[in-house]
Amino acid sequence: MATPQFASFYPDFYIERLWDKCIKCKRCVKECPYEAHIWDAKKKTLLEDHIKCVGCHRCEAICPTKAIIIRRHPAQFREHALWTSWYIKNVYKQADQGGVLLTSTGCALPFKNYFDHLVLDACQVTNPPIDPLREPMELRTYIGPKPEALEIEEVNGKFRLKKKLPPLLKLETPIMFAAMSYGAISLHVHQGLAKAARDLGTYYNTGEGGLHASLYEYGSNTIVQCASGRFGLHVDYLNAGVAIEIKIGQGAKPGIGGHLPGEKVTEEISKTRMIPVGSDALSPAPHHDIYSIEDLRGLIYALKEATEYKKLVFVKIAAVHNVAAIASGIVRAGADAVVIDGLKGGTGAAPTMFRDYIGIPIELAISAVDKRLRAEGIRHRTSIIASGGIRCSADVVKAIALGADAVYIGTAALIAVGCTMCQRCYTGKCPWGIATNKPELIKRLPPEVAYEKIYNLVKAWSHEIKEMLGAMGINSIESLKGNRDKLRAVGLTKEEMEILEVKHAGE
Repeated sequence: MATPQFASFYPDFYIERLWDKCIKCKRCVKECPYEAHIWDAKKKTLLEDHIKCVGCHRCEAICPTKAIIIRRHPAQFREHALWTSWYIKNVYKQADQGGVLLTSTGCALPFKNYFDHLVLDACQVTNPPIDPLREPMELRTYIGPKPEALEIEEVNGKFRLKKKLPPLLKLETPIMFAAMSYGAISLHVHQGLAKAARDLGTYYNTGEGGLHASLYEYGSNTIVQCASGRFGLHVDYLNAGVAIEIKIGQGAKPGIGGHLPGEKVTEEISKTRMIPVGSDALSPAPHHDIYSIEDLRGLIYALKEATEYKKLVFVKIAAVHNVAAIASGIVRAGADAVVIDGLKGGTGAAPTMFRDYIGIPIELAISAVDKRLRAEGIRHRTSIIASGGIRCSADVVKAIALGADAVYIGTAALIAVGCTMCQRCYTGKCPWGIATNKPELIKRLPPEVAYEKIYNLVKAWSHEIKEMLGAMGINSIESLKGNRDKLRAVGLTKEEMEILEVKHAGE
């Protein structure tokens, strides 16, 4: 007797077909890479395999007659406060296969989102707001170390700085595109991100997958990453961008490395990552040359030396309970910016239990790091870049008011190009052509469409940020940085407000 596969008995989604509208065009069969739709040639009808449906809604969106509706499966387990259907189904899956539960995106559990418990100040009578449509509003900011004071001298009747400032990154908006590797997402998405970054006056991050040859032209808007696997890492790559990011950890899976399955390593990805076609790209949890802050300092200055001190070096860490102390060590090791990735930061593949239970929210981490660096008198020596769970322009404003210089967005950019958060990126079968390397799927998202959607998103957010700044009586993003007096808490404990350094609404 065959061992029953319990997980296959209980689908998550239900495919409802409206037969009065269905014309049996078989478009749904063609569009679904998971084979949830089946054409029965003998009976000349369409069938559904509900267990294979991941809830991506591709078939629902593409159906020419709108004959498909994707719903949560109506079958319910008996109510139980502890053993919800999510935990029951996870146990079934692991009992069937004996493997680690995998997932994608960021933490899906309903932990408190601190951005939603912070409200912004607004000006009224004695301190009137600024009209962003008729008065200049400055979103430009600079990433990198700043001097404690500027020393100016006069030469031939002209004033100039006595000491040359170190290289800085100029952002026309405080929003950058987070590290997403070529291989985890398609080349078309990378091309859209790169072009949007160029036209918006900001930067995109290559992630740990190296830099495809077609993207070198966008070098002046590129941040290259140096991760533990060192994929695609060579001197030309390091010099291709304007900054180098050492990835120590990420919010979706602190303390573990990365894994790009071999089936996603095509010939082009093989060339870029410098690994054999079809081989798994495994990033170890630690960098095997970094076991202390002193080791990290060695790598920071090795990268600076390799690029003739023309490139900034960032260090990316996950938000964990001792993040402030870690950030302090990173700054003292010579990092020009500290990137903090919070609990809700996305990923292409992670063990489910890691994604949902390890790390801390980005809001608490930003405040803790900013507070620590200010207390130690070294805040000016670095920039803080916040990442993980930035969903809208208001989140950007609140992150900066808590102490960040700028933010990275990743998941928001993917949603802008069509992602429906089905959390199956690791399969490489993304129906929207985003997290895939299959040619027949990649072509569903042309690079020019990706560019337009991403560009429009950041343009819209930037406009909203200007309006919020104007409402607060501020005409520059620099005046908002660390300005917690523009924030008030609603429904937070005294301890939470102390960590965030904000007052309660009404104070």
